[in-house]
Amino acid sequence: MRCRLQTLFQRKFKISLLLLLLLALLVHLVMDFALPTAHRPCSCDMKASKAVGVLSGSPIPASFKKLSLRILQDFSGSNSSLQKSSQPQRTGLHLRAEEPGVQQQEERNVGWTKGSKLAALFEHPLYNIPVPEVTEKDKLFIINPMEKFSLRSSGSDEWVSSSKAETLLPTGKTAYDTYPTWLKFHIGINRYELYPRRDPLLPMLLWDLATQRIVSSVQKSGGTQLKLIMMFPNYGQALFKPMKQTRDQETPIDFFYFSDFERHNAEIAAFHLDRILDFRRIPPVSGRLVNITKEIRDITTDKKLAKTFFISPAGNVCFYGECSYYCSTEHALCGKPDQLEGSMAALLPDKTLAKRRSWRSPWRRSYHKSKKAEWELNSNYCAQVRETPPYDRGHRLLDLIDMTILDFLMGNMDRHHYETFEKFGNDTFLLHLDNGRGFGTHSRDEPSILAPLQQCCSIKKSTYLRLQLLATQPYRLSDVLREALAADPLAPVLAEPHLRALDRRLGKVLVEVGHCLARAARQEEVLVDDVGSWV
Repeated sequence: MRCRLQTLFQRKFKISLLLLLLLALLVHLVMDFALPTAHRPCSCDMKASKAVGVLSGSPIPASFKKLSLRILQDFSGSNSSLQKSSQPQRTGLHLRAEEPGVQQQEERNVGWTKGSKLAALFEHPLYNIPVPEVTEKDKLFIINPMEKFSLRSSGSDEWVSSSKAETLLPTGKTAYDTYPTWLKFHIGINRYELYPRRDPLLPMLLWDLATQRIVSSVQKSGGTQLKLIMMFPNYGQALFKPMKQTRDQETPIDFFYFSDFERHNAEIAAFHLDRILDFRRIPPVSGRLVNITKEIRDITTDKKLAKTFFISPAGNVCFYGECSYYCSTEHALCGKPDQLEGSMAALLPDKTLAKRRSWRSPWRRSYHKSKKAEWELNSNYCAQVRETPPYDRGHRLLDLIDMTILDFLMGNMDRHHYETFEKFGNDTFLLHLDNGRGFGTHSRDEPSILAPLQQCCSIKKSTYLRLQLLATQPYRLSDVLREALAADPLAPVLAEPHLRALDRRLGKVLVEVGHCLARAARQEEVLVDDVGSWV
């Protein structure tokens, strides 16, 4: 009897255990198929690292976790070659531009309209000089051409891996077409340019910066003034600089350059001016009207930033953050009542992924109230610079003079450092970052900014020819920049006196080159030929 009961109990136990296992399986299936995608774990982390050639298991910086940054951005800045050239990758984008309504929107985003001065400028032969052939070693990143990403068809912002994306992709689309715009921008960086002249990504990236939903907002560490890092649902990031003064305000004449405001509209205008000069060394920037309450205060995970919000006596939402200058209740940033203008700049790849080297400018100012820098005291200073690496070979000195001309046109005296991508060594372009202290004055010019040009008497021939072109009536610099800025969401970006000052300053640059040519024994000593027979 006892044996029979024991056998019966064992059978019931086994049946119960089997039922529990079946129930657990059923619950798992229900959760897998019925729960919203926003709560389902995303497998894109490992997939994204494969897409850009990163080995699985690579360490992720702690700062990325704080910003909830996905592995979508974790691609390698290795010297290994890319597996796919940029030309075939962008074919799909050209096709997209032909869709009804899209071309019109894209032209508006980059300031191109038919019959415009800006469009005519970019059609000019000087703006069609080819860059050297981009080889695999000249590209910044590795990509895996077989890995795909796609937004779910439900309209969610969740990314899905290639195994599920296969059924969502239209026939003929490449893996590259599934990448978010910011990732395409990063992948397109090469030794010679930050982005191509006729990059079809540019209008899309500017549109994303101006319209993408903000899901995270934290203060950027370092720096002298308040800046925020904004994150979008597609894991892209942007640097937000808020409005600190109105467009018609000028920097007081008694302000030192190192205590000046950083202006959001200067960042926007600098990007377009850099593009008009055909340097293309500033990451894309768009203006944006941000809701302080919903897009900063309510979503920030930055506890220090969160403590600085308050309501002003006028009922406006304000905050001031933590920084070296202008971070106090006396210099708080206030909305109307919570709407605040700012610039949104596309971030470059993280330095842990694509190392950048910071270089101290030889013509750096003393940043002292009374002391002068060596270049201000030594008339033969350029000869010393020419003997010092990396200025003793290549085109580094000429690139720095390009940057000097850009700064003089903007009135920016705050260029103490510049950066380059470490992978490309000395033979690459300079990054023109942090331009917020430009366009502070229009009624006066600062000739000392042109010291490198004045002391070295050298300039790229292509730069000089473009400056001459921009001084003519059909392509007047103020007109083409005004037209480019008209497409920005915060237009008008610059007050008219600032635009007129550009033409005046451009004339002064050409006068300086003219003085150099008059003193030189041969024209080639001043105008360094970088165009050959193309012009």
